[in-house]
Amino acid sequence: LPLQGGILGELCCSVDCFNASEFINRPTLAMAKFRTDCIEKPIRMCFRIIGHFIGTHPWWFFIVPVIISTALGSGFYFLEDRTSNDIEEEFTPLEGPAKMERMFIQEYFPENESMFSSLRLNTDGTYACFIATSTTNILTVPHLEDILVLDSKVRNMTVEFEDELLQYVDICATVNGSCSSNAILNIIDYNASNVDLINLTFPTHISTSGRVSLRSTLGSVKINNSIVQSAKAIQFFYYLTEFNQSRSVIWLTEFIKLLSEESTNVTEVSYSTSMSRQWEFDKVPKSIVPLFSITYTITMSFTIVSCLRLDNVRNKVWVATIGVFSTGLAVLSSFGMLLLMGVPFVMTVSTCPFLILGIGIDDMFIMISCWQKTNVHDSVVDRLADTYQDAAISISITTITDVLALYLGYSSPFRSVQTFCLYAGTAILFCYIYNIIFLGAGAKKYLVIHQLCKFSHLKR
Repeated sequence: LPLQGGILGELCCSVDCFNASEFINRPTLAMAKFRTDCIEKPIRMCFRIIGHFIGTHPWWFFIVPVIISTALGSGFYFLEDRTSNDIEEEFTPLEGPAKMERMFIQEYFPENESMFSSLRLNTDGTYACFIATSTTNILTVPHLEDILVLDSKVRNMTVEFEDELLQYVDICATVNGSCSSNAILNIIDYNASNVDLINLTFPTHISTSGRVSLRSTLGSVKINNSIVQSAKAIQFFYYLTEFNQSRSVIWLTEFIKLLSEESTNVTEVSYSTSMSRQWEFDKVPKSIVPLFSITYTITMSFTIVSCLRLDNVRNKVWVATIGVFSTGLAVLSSFGMLLLMGVPFVMTVSTCPFLILGIGIDDMFIMISCWQKTNVHDSVVDRLADTYQDAAISISITTITDVLALYLGYSSPFRSVQTFCLYAGTAILFCYIYNIIFLGAGAKKYLVIHQLCKFSHLKR
C-alpha cells in the first residue's frame, strides 16, 4: 500500500487505466489460471465410482475377499518347512568379505575328514563341550576322577536315529581312524592318579606323542617356570563329523540333556554345543508370541471401543470390528501367498502383523472420519461414494510410500531384512485393497439401517 503513493502512484498518473492493486495481485491472478489438481481430481473421481459400485454390490466385495483369504491362507500349511532362522544365512551379508575369505580358505586349505584338526576348520564346526571349574584347583585326583566319569558317560551315550543306535564313536571327527581326543586326558593316560606324577608345562606341553597346546584346555592357570601349579577350569571338546548334520543334532541334544541331569563333586559344570546359539535363537519367537498376542488384543480392543457410541446412529463399533477383521485377512492372504510361492519365513517377519494392524487401523479411522462428514440425508450408496472420494488421496499416498519403501528395502544385503520387507510390503498392499473393498462392503451392510434415521436429522 505505501507503494501506491510512490512509484506506482506516478505510474497511475501517467496511465489512466492502470490499477495499482491489480498490478500487485497479478501473480496471484496468473497462478489461478493453472490447474493444480490434474492428478488428484481423476483419482478422486475413480474412487467415487468405486465407492458407488461397492455400495451397490456389497455382497460380492464382502464374500470374495473371504474366499481369497481362505484359499491363500492354505500356504500356512508349509510354514514349518519354510521357516528359516539360520543365524549365518539370514543375519550376515550375502556377499560379505568374510564369506569370500572362507571360500578362499576352503579352496586352498581343504579339510581332510580322516585327519581332523580344529585349527583347519573354516567354520565353527560341529561340537559339544563342557567346562569343569573349581574354586581351588581342578587338577586334583578327586576332581579328575569325576571328570573322567563324566567323559565316559558322554562317549558311551547312545542315541537313536532312523532305527539305528549311535554312540560318539559312530559320528566323531577322526584322526587316523580314531576319534579326536582331549589332550589333557591323553597326557594323564585316562588315569587321574597320574596327574601327580607329571609336570604339566603351559601353554605347551611336550609328551611322548609330541608337542601339545593346552591354551584352550586349562583356564586360570598358575605356573612356576612354565610348570602348572594349579588351574581352576578345564575344558573338553567333542567334535563330530559334518557328513550327516541330522545325526549330529540328535546327539548334541542328548548331550545337553545328559549334562543338565548329571551332578558331580566339581564346583560347577557348564556346557554348550555348536547348536546352542541357534537353539536359543529359535526360542525367541516362542517367548515373544504371548507378548505380541496381548499387544494385539489391547490394540484391537482400543480400536473397537474408541468407535463405540451410546447413540445407535453414531455408533460405529461394528464398522471398527470389520476394519480390524479386514487387517487380519490381509495378513492371512499375504503371508499365505508368499509361503505358497516358497518364500522363507524368518523370525523377524513375526513382528509384521503388529505393523500391518497399525496401518490398517489408521486407514479405517480415516474412512470413518470421512463418512461422518457426509450428508446424513443422502443414501448410503452416495455417502460411500463421497467417503471414498475424500479418503482416496490420503490412504493411497501413505500406502504407496510405505510399500515402495519396504520393497526398496529388499535390496538389503541381509536376507532377513529382505524377507521382512517382502512380507511387510505385500501385507500392506493387501491391507489397502481389503480396506477399500471389504471395509466398504461390510460397512454398507451395517449402515443401511441409518437410512431409517434420516427423518430425525441426527448428525454423525
